[in-house]
Amino acid sequence: MAGLPTLSGQEVVRVFESFGWSVARQRGSHIIMTKEHENVTLSIPNHREVAKGTLRSLIRSANLTVDEFIAAV
Repeated sequence: MAGLPTLSGQEVVRVFESFGWSVARQRGSHIIMTKEHENVTLSIPNHREVAKGTLRSLIRSANLTVDEFIAAV
């Protein structure tokens, strides 16, 4: 398993969009993403750098592996 790259909130949003997630709304500094037929929403902090633990949690919530996510970056 490769290490997670350092990404901004906007870069994370672009990667999740490539997996079919779409931006539903933004409240404050968090971007909320949804996907059709999924009960999960992703709350992505719109910061310069998303913390590695936060990113790993988002990837897990989206039912992806770290390797799949890194390949899409």
